[in-house]
Amino acid sequence: MTAATPTPPAEEPRPSRVAFIGLGTMGMPMAVNLVKAGFQVTGYNRSPQKTERFAAQGGAAADSVAAAVRGADAVITIVPDSPDVEAVLLGADGVFAHAAPGTLVIDMSTIRPDTARAVADEGAARGLRVLDAPVSGGEPGAIEGTLSIMVGGAEADVQAARPVLEAMGSTVVRVGPSGAGQTVKAANQLIVAGNIQLVAEALVFLEAHGVDTERACTVLGGGLAGSTVLNRKGPAMRERSFQPSFRAELHHKDLGIVTAAAREAGVALPVATLVAQFMGALKAQGHGDLDHSALLLLVERLSGRAPR
Repeated sequence: MTAATPTPPAEEPRPSRVAFIGLGTMGMPMAVNLVKAGFQVTGYNRSPQKTERFAAQGGAAADSVAAAVRGADAVITIVPDSPDVEAVLLGADGVFAHAAPGTLVIDMSTIRPDTARAVADEGAARGLRVLDAPVSGGEPGAIEGTLSIMVGGAEADVQAARPVLEAMGSTVVRVGPSGAGQTVKAANQLIVAGNIQLVAEALVFLEAHGVDTERACTVLGGGLAGSTVLNRKGPAMRERSFQPSFRAELHHKDLGIVTAAAREAGVALPVATLVAQFMGALKAQGHGDLDHSALLLLVERLSGRAPR
């Protein structure tokens, strides 16, 4: 007698209705890309003007978290800091209070890894599937849909969320369990800040010797010194154009996450500590609302050179 062939498990239906909470510099273009990919997206932001802008680009507008979450298959949040995530997810009128069991809840903010783990545990206790999925690529990557997305959570939940994530990013990788996405994002922010600091120092060094920095950056970019930071940030840094695509005050917050997590793990990150101090000094000097590449201004001041 021939054994019956086991029936493969039914494929989980693609999420179609997405609630998007946080329509800021990153969130707005990410939500718009979801609309372009065919998802039904309902957006909410504390400032209604941004919600109205999103509606003008094809999304639906909600006037509360509850209204945005109602009927959603997936809920995405991207807000500034750990307390904001806790408020929007765990608050009395937050996402967890209104999302149906089984809903994918994808937090794409940059927060503490321990906060991400605690939020995921609370969501699981309510029958929700919570992922931490911070992003890298800045505003250009958000607009182009080419973000790198580092995801922490259960493998099955990541696979269920993949169609949504791939509408916003070109590199989507599960890096481990809950909290792992935020740990990788902390490492990302350390590498980016270190690169920006070194590009700033190199530019001030080159200018002090009268070298054409455009030509210098071209040849540096073709060798081992080349980097995404040099290519994307170098031209604006040479021109002293610091219109923010990622504000220095936010990067200062992120480096605080790095140094705190390093202490908890008992590892020494001397360069991280130094760059965190530089970013803090930049903020203290009143430049927190500039792009993080404004670290160049700090290098100029330390060198006794008048800003151009």
